Amino acid sequence: MSKATLRFIRLSPTKARLIAREVQGMNAELALASLEFMPNKAAKIISKVIASAVANGDYEPEEVVITSCRVDKGPVLKRFRPRARGRATPIRKPTSHIYVEVAEETKKEN
Repeated sequence: MSKATLRFIRLSPTKARLIAREVQGMNAELALASLEFMPNKAAKIISKVIASAVANGDYEPEEVVITSCRVDKGPVLKRFRPRARGRATPIRKPTSHIYVEVAEETKKEN
């Protein structure tokens, strides 16, 4: 089993979790291929973390499965936008922490 983490990425955790749930439990090679054609920003970032987790364990993508792909909430950058009549409204710029674990695929024998 090998792990990879990516912390403080400027991406909303709710948007990243949609992609993380799609690839959880998939074969790493299949997950990387499907993420390549997704239009989301999160898909490109998560595919890099999966590739890193595979490389950390000296595995080939076709021989491992993604056991866990977790997205946690990071700190929020708080900014303000000027509005009418001298007021300001807050802008929240969320960050995420992405954790991926891969393990060797167990063969089922009948």
